[in-house]
Amino acid sequence: MALWEAVLELADDHLVLGHRVSEWCGHAPMLEEDLAMPNMALDLIGTARTLYDHAGALEGAGRDENRLAYFRDERAYVNCLLVERPNGDFAQTMLRQLYFAAFMEPYWRQALHSSDAVIAGVAGKAVKEMAYHIRHAGEWVIRLGDGTEESARRMQSAVRALHGYTGELFEAGADAGGVLPDRAALRGDWDRVIGEVFAEAGLRQPDGVPMQSGGRRGLHGEGLGHLLAEMQSLARAHPGAVW
Repeated sequence: MALWEAVLELADDHLVLGHRVSEWCGHAPMLEEDLAMPNMALDLIGTARTLYDHAGALEGAGRDENRLAYFRDERAYVNCLLVERPNGDFAQTMLRQLYFAAFMEPYWRQALHSSDAVIAGVAGKAVKEMAYHIRHAGEWVIRLGDGTEESARRMQSAVRALHGYTGELFEAGADAGGVLPDRAALRGDWDRVIGEVFAEAGLRQPDGVPMQSGGRRGLHGEGLGHLLAEMQSLARAHPGAVW
């Protein structure tokens, strides 16, 4: 059933980005962000947990959330490439968060009407979380883009580094039979949010940038392998352990 593959894509997106954001815990530029970043990571990981559990039930092969999260290799992950990109500096992290949240907020808003009760339930919580992530990340993008010469340079550099990974957000993934929103149809909502934030931040969207893809087919950068090695080490060292 293709629906389980589509749900798995969503779960992988949220888990991988959640882990990336959690890497800022204890390293954020100020105390408030040391609290905000782990909370955003928990939002993403909490969504991933429910989605993994649902994907496992749809698959019917006996794999639960822990099995799907901790005991698949890199090529079995089907997350988009954007979410696995290294954190870089704070400007790059905030822009990556804005790009993802600006896509997921309208996605979950449409998913509120899904015929799948679990998806609709996840959407009810996630749409509020993504609205907050847009606001939080957007404020930082504006603050840095419209700040000092150095912060503006770093923010525009983040745009150049990440813009080529945004196209994959809108690519059609596994066929969900109309249960999940049409990704391509969300482009207008995403463009509007990014355009408004960039206008306030004084940022330029690059033209003619080749779009990278392959994550949905299990083709990832080396960074994902390092991320999974760290994230999965405890579970693989103690299989069957409960925590």
